[in-house]
Amino acid sequence: MLSAWHGAEDAFDKAIAEDPTFALAHIGRARLHQLNMEGGKARAVAAQARELAAAASPREKSHVEIMAAVIESKPKLAVTGAEAHLDEYPRDAQVLSILLGAFGLYAFSGRPDHDAAKLAICERHARHYGEDWWFVSYLGWSHTEAGNLSTGRELSERAMGLRAANANAAHGLSHAMFEQGDMATGRQFLSQWMPAHDRRSFLHGHLAWHVALTLLDAGDLDGALDIYEQHIKPAGRPYPPLNIFTDGASLLWRLALAGQTGLEPHWRDVAAYGEKYFPQAGAHFADVHFALATAMTGGDALETRLAQLEARAADGKLLPGRAAIELCRGIRAFAGGDHAEAIRLLEPAIAELARIGGSHAQRELWEDTLIVAYIRAGHGDKAAGIISSRLDRRPSPRDEAWARAAQRN
Repeated sequence: MLSAWHGAEDAFDKAIAEDPTFALAHIGRARLHQLNMEGGKARAVAAQARELAAAASPREKSHVEIMAAVIESKPKLAVTGAEAHLDEYPRDAQVLSILLGAFGLYAFSGRPDHDAAKLAICERHARHYGEDWWFVSYLGWSHTEAGNLSTGRELSERAMGLRAANANAAHGLSHAMFEQGDMATGRQFLSQWMPAHDRRSFLHGHLAWHVALTLLDAGDLDGALDIYEQHIKPAGRPYPPLNIFTDGASLLWRLALAGQTGLEPHWRDVAAYGEKYFPQAGAHFADVHFALATAMTGGDALETRLAQLEARAADGKLLPGRAAIELCRGIRAFAGGDHAEAIRLLEPAIAELARIGGSHAQRELWEDTLIVAYIRAGHGDKAAGIISSRLDRRPSPRDEAWARAAQRN
């Protein structure tokens, strides 16, 4: 589970068969059911784990309660429980892991400083882990997302050296290379590493998405679309639905921004997948990607989702606040060709973009959209300002092409 490698389900099932009273095996299996959006199974197995934990050690009881809180959609309880648990049992890596990553509890908390929070808790407990392969992976990832790119890359490379069969380290290293603009190296690394990675592993499709980003940056739209069709589109993929949906919608949107045509059948597939797995507002990272797909397919689905988001905001249940709603409205305006309205909505929302969670690479999509809206609306100077700051941070043929387009405006 900690290396994002296929086989965790079978391993937990074997452990349960060996000892049906082993609470930690049950709660681990429940967590995998949850990641695969098998909510009923997840809650049932978590309830069984809680009953079994009554006779377990204090550490095990606490572990089970924290993981059950995650499964039962009680994130605030899970966060406070995890932080207290780690003060007493800092090497409980599974509990630490739920706070970290692009889809962890900190990232989806709605707080704007979640990148700093992830790094802080890693550094707080670093002395207990040393050169542990999993911890070095996530310490590197956390440094990268906090903007410490050289440190993040060095740690991610060290983690790969400690355990090559570690998709989380490969993922972290891919992000470091992306943030540094080292796209060709990132593509070469993944092309050499991925063949040994079981395609059923839950990060495999997302790592293919990273390959597609490098092709997009190089202007190879057909290559990026081929990656989508082979590895990402929702056609019986064995990956968590949140990964499939957000990777698919975001890659198609990036392709559309770059001028790729003929995407309509793919948009319909992704929109239908979103309707199936995320039929109601609630998972806000899915909701903002739902806007991408439904804005491109038309109909009333986006209006319905926006009304649901407004209701959640009114009840204080929309963790990123109104920024999530404005991002969705801005995407709708952009898709409809109203670039002035898209700019009006996206400009202030971008300032709070971090609150939707995910990684820098995932969130960059909305900044990309604002750049293209500026160019199409004749505000080349505004587009150039954003592009210049990006190019100061890293090289990018795609950004250089947008810079030339902005100059013509």
